[in-house]
Amino acid sequence: MPYIPHTQDDVGVMLERIGAASIDDLFDEIPQALRVGALAGVPDALSEMEVSRLAAERAAADGRPLNFIGAGAYEHHIPAPVWALVTRGEIYSAYTPYQAEASQGTLQIMYEYQSMIAGLTGMDVSNASLYDGASALAEACLMAVRAHRRSTSARILLPETVNPAWRHVARAITEGQGLRLETVACDPATGRIDPHALAAHAGEDVTALVVPQPNFFGQLEDADALTRWARANGALVIAAVNPVSLAVMKPPGEWGDGGADIACGDAQPFGVPLSSGGPYVGFMACRAEHVRQLPGRIAGRTVDVEGRPGFTLTLQAREQHIRRAKATSNICTNQGLLMTAATIHLALLGPAGLERVARACIARTGELVDALTRLPGVQAAFPGPRFHEAVLRLERPAGPVLEALAAGGIAGGFDLARDYPWLGDALLVCATETRTTSDIEAYARALGAVLGRAAAA
Repeated sequence: MPYIPHTQDDVGVMLERIGAASIDDLFDEIPQALRVGALAGVPDALSEMEVSRLAAERAAADGRPLNFIGAGAYEHHIPAPVWALVTRGEIYSAYTPYQAEASQGTLQIMYEYQSMIAGLTGMDVSNASLYDGASALAEACLMAVRAHRRSTSARILLPETVNPAWRHVARAITEGQGLRLETVACDPATGRIDPHALAAHAGEDVTALVVPQPNFFGQLEDADALTRWARANGALVIAAVNPVSLAVMKPPGEWGDGGADIACGDAQPFGVPLSSGGPYVGFMACRAEHVRQLPGRIAGRTVDVEGRPGFTLTLQAREQHIRRAKATSNICTNQGLLMTAATIHLALLGPAGLERVARACIARTGELVDALTRLPGVQAAFPGPRFHEAVLRLERPAGPVLEALAAGGIAGGFDLARDYPWLGDALLVCATETRTTSDIEAYARALGAVLGRAAAA
């Protein structure tokens, strides 16, 4: 809130009404051992002016680095109208209405969001959003097991080229429910799914294959061939996609012969700023035949008894609406505020605007790779087309290089050493439409200086 309107008299009246002696009494069920008496660095009390100044000083201490990190969360331009509209009181203060039928406006926004996601992915139906891309992938794996009745293995082939954070979250959510997420190795020469590793599963009972497009390294998988392999081996296809890429690439609904069964990802690129890792907003869409297994909620357009158009919830397979044993999910968050931001952003861009953004991202990433690989000791790890990001190999560990760049105000990329040690000294870099030629030149100069100092030492 911009300010807290309650005076001490207001607080006293409220406490008296509920029979509590103090604010602390409202938390008396929390054991003393678990309470924090004070927060280091947080003053007891400040005036509004002092709070504003302190907040500005601490925000400035973070700096405004040039950002070349992607790895699943992207810095895109957000048009001013997006959050000017999202923060209006009628939206901002009621962003998770559990009885959404009471708000035609909320339902209409959900319906428009679903329509845009279905159109982008080429799928038949979309739900009203999920928590983030990682949990969307986990829900897609659970959904695949429910939808594929002929498979009894609950085995999901999860390629190494899927975002490692997403893989960790998917395992944490699904393994306790009996799913087996089995890794499919990456081909170290191409940065894509190793066809030999996948071929080893031919003829087995596999419930679903996850196909990232583009993958975590920015490489484009052969989605058509992977979809055909899954079909030939009786497995469903889960597409894990970057939604911006769908403005210029074949949508999952058109992959291979018949398309993917489920598409999921993170809609964070649409109107949602980077914010210390979240909150973001996941999306999920599927073929019509699987709609009864889709988690969350679906808003639909209909007419009332007098023939007037209106909106209503047509599917609400959540614990709050049906018996727990029948629920497909307990998802209820992010089905409002951030979904609204994504909807407004997409509406403002339109198909042509989104395509311009996607093509700018391709061009900027290509320009970045060209500039950095001209430096001694820097080379692109993988050949072929890419989207949004690229892997660069260095002649020294990426961690200290990134620390040195950060000291100079450049967030230089994502260190791949922990998740992909077989890559050696490598980092993942990204450039969206927000990066300019001068930004890229500044990064190249800084990286050249850091590598030069390291070589001299």
